[in-house]
Amino acid sequence: MANISMTETALQCHPLSEKGFVDAIAVHVDRAEDGRLQIKYTLHGVIDGVHFPEATQRERTDGLWKGTCFELFCGPADEGGYVEFNFAPSGQWAAYAFTGYREGMTELACAPPQINCTAGEGIFEMTVTVDLPESLRTVDLAAGFSAVIADKDGRTAYWALAHPPGKADFHHKDCFALQLEARSAA
Repeated sequence: MANISMTETALQCHPLSEKGFVDAIAVHVDRAEDGRLQIKYTLHGVIDGVHFPEATQRERTDGLWKGTCFELFCGPADEGGYVEFNFAPSGQWAAYAFTGYREGMTELACAPPQINCTAGEGIFEMTVTVDLPESLRTVDLAAGFSAVIADKDGRTAYWALAHPPGKADFHHKDCFALQLEARSAA
């Protein structure tokens, strides 16, 4: 049987964001020994007020953070390097590697993530399956889960596990607030 770690946690709205159209965002993550993460972002609120990008071809696309998207930042807890994944409800995605805080950014070579969305009265769920890079598959990770939520009136709310002082900054190590332990075959 596979050794899987399951964690569920809530994101916090940045104090300077206009949170009114979103009540809560929860993240559920499963980490398997094969280096795969399955992440479910659950948004509760006035779903009809959220500006979701139109479904399109599932492809790598830069600039997703300018609209509604969900994100994962992770790296070894004791190192400065990390990776960033952006997942849009449109099916578009992006992945980057950094050598340090906002330094040395390169496009991360990886398989396209699987992105599936469902919506109902007051709830939106996005389930993402992503393969971690080989270098991160067998090490403990510090992870940051976040979301940029835009509404139809042009407001934007920034959500993360934790926020550093000042403006929203998902790259800041304070946001890497969840420990994901390495998994191995049981």
